[in-house]
Amino acid sequence: MPRWLIIAFVVLAASGLLAILAAIGWIATWGFQMLSARPPALGTTIVVPDESKAAKALATEAPGTEEFAATEYLAAQPTAYWLTPEEDPIGEVFGRMTHLAEEAREQDASIAVVVYGLPGRDCGNFSAGGLDEPDYVTWTEEIAAGLRAAGDLQKIVILEPDSLALAPECGNVAERVAQLRGAIDRLAGPNTWIYVDGGHSTWLPAEEMARLISRLDRAGSIRGFATNVSNYNHASEEFAYARVLSNLLGGAKAVVDTSRSGAGSNGEWCNPRGRLIGDPGGTLADDVVDTNLWIKPPGESDGECNGGPAAGVWWPKAAVELTRDVD
Repeated sequence: MPRWLIIAFVVLAASGLLAILAAIGWIATWGFQMLSARPPALGTTIVVPDESKAAKALATEAPGTEEFAATEYLAAQPTAYWLTPEEDPIGEVFGRMTHLAEEAREQDASIAVVVYGLPGRDCGNFSAGGLDEPDYVTWTEEIAAGLRAAGDLQKIVILEPDSLALAPECGNVAERVAQLRGAIDRLAGPNTWIYVDGGHSTWLPAEEMARLISRLDRAGSIRGFATNVSNYNHASEEFAYARVLSNLLGGAKAVVDTSRSGAGSNGEWCNPRGRLIGDPGGTLADDVVDTNLWIKPPGESDGECNGGPAAGVWWPKAAVELTRDVD
């Protein structure tokens, strides 16, 4: 046998062996991640983001004032980080995910992100914006890559709040369902717990909300639904609503936003007066609700209403009011 053929055979065999070893390593890693995956539950702690709007606002508030005290308190609370194309655009959102993963490891916490960049977001209301279809695909693919890179961590994804509950009013249910299906398929992975929009207890009837969620046809890829996101309903009302909705969906699980539920709702959804922060995340659960989380960051405006600034802008006055009963 010619020498060159022997060398080629050895090189080929070595390459094949390396490929097999790499495949075995990948399968072992994937298997470990699957076996170690645990859904959110009572006691789950999520990251305190060091670049939240509350944390950034500390530099602008004068120490010793009530605005500083409220901002400092809220900046220290475990709260979901909202990924938007305005704050973390294509080309940068993977870096944001990497930073959140580093924080999660340092804090021994889980990552919790809200993906909020759907085309035609909020139907042109206070939180209008989002990406066009091709860019939304690219953006969510970058988020998905960041989730996969954090294979050692529990990842909680709140997918596009209001997207389903608002769709009938916007007249784009079929379009929304297709967009969300694609996002779920891209984001799903080991130890990644996706919760889709479940509205809340004083919005759509549970039967209508269940029909909308069922149209996603992604029961194997999502954990369930999120309720009360950016709203003010009391936790007890949302737990009861989640149970009804779960029964209609064949046992889907839920998470409930209690960031601003302490005083319950007065019927207003946009910067209502007299509200309070609610139960800390990870302190409530039952056989339907995996746990409660702070999803909407308290102190961020709901929109230009009741004297508030634009949606998502830090509002010291709201921070003070929401934390007025904090010791």
